[in-house]
Amino acid sequence: MNPLLLLIPGLLNTERVFDRTRALLDPALEVRVADVRTHDSIAAMAHNAWAMLAEVDADRPIVVAGFSMGGYVALQMLAEPRRAVQGLGLVCTSARADTAESQALRERAITAMERDFERYVGSLGGFLVTQAGQADEVLMSTIRGDMLVVGAATAIRQHRAVAVRPDRREMLPALDLAAHVVGAADDPVTPPDLSRELAAAIPGARLTVVGGVGHLLPFERPAELAAALTELTARAATRGNA
Repeated sequence: MNPLLLLIPGLLNTERVFDRTRALLDPALEVRVADVRTHDSIAAMAHNAWAMLAEVDADRPIVVAGFSMGGYVALQMLAEPRRAVQGLGLVCTSARADTAESQALRERAITAMERDFERYVGSLGGFLVTQAGQADEVLMSTIRGDMLVVGAATAIRQHRAVAVRPDRREMLPALDLAAHVVGAADDPVTPPDLSRELAAAIPGARLTVVGGVGHLLPFERPAELAAALTELTARAATRGNA
């Protein structure tokens, strides 16, 4: 039975963050994208994601893959399981809780968004995207447009949800599923050492660190992400049919 892939966007992203990746996946693979814009906690986002899978046949393999904040949601789903999950993808994310320093940075970001959201969004390009990516006007326009659709109120709510997320490192060694961790070599938000930490802690996890890309890997390097998800869903299908 073919797996179902549930993708979970990150903070300040709509489902469009995965458009380029989805275009490179097998058309026969059913893909759904979770909503992370209408809830005020990671737990509520996870609850909503589980609801999207409620009618899926119990024998069908499920793969959950989260980008950035979406990774926190994916881990929350596994911490409160409703059914078996055969595959886990973690993209530019971490199992750690926010540090006090990170929480302070979020509060400064919230202040900047409240003051002038469009200016704040415009400033993120130089931080989250590599110089090569910044030279691609179509790419940058797509990224900015996606963030503006999310809006200040939702982004602020997401920042506050992420700031109080729990540390999930203790649960990783007990996970029994196919896992693929994807990191970005030049990621200033979740540096590749955090991806290596995840892969080392999850039994049998595979690790891909993509060179020459920043935090917004799904936008900048969709081919590498699609390849990792293809590998992951193939392994998950084998586990599901075992």
